[in-house]
Amino acid sequence: MARRLGQSISKTAALVGCSRSAVVSIYQKCSKEGTVVNRRQGDGRSRLIDARGERRLARVVRSNRRAPVAQTAPEVNAGSDRKVSEYTVHHSLLRMELHSCRPVRVPMLTPVHRRKSQQ
Repeated sequence: MARRLGQSISKTAALVGCSRSAVVSIYQKCSKEGTVVNRRQGDGRSRLIDARGERRLARVVRSNRRAPVAQTAPEVNAGSDRKVSEYTVHHSLLRMELHSCRPVRVPMLTPVHRRKSQQ
């Protein structure tokens, strides 16, 4: 607006608080297209499991923590209008930081260890 009122590029840049080149490029874009709205595309496909679906998934997983993803996916699909694959369920669980647990391997007790632990 300042450029249209006759202000110089330098004064407009100082008034707005940006570089002269930014003022020039925005003014040219506004003159040519009539707007300075960014026309960038979206950020990819929207997620099949939204925030509400993640809460439902967490509830299903908490009910049976040892169930594999192959068993969890049909339970998630049972009450939903969107059908999601096991792969999607697996990646949603990883995003929610619900990882599978594996038992920690410990060395077997030797006869010496048994004897010392009984003392």
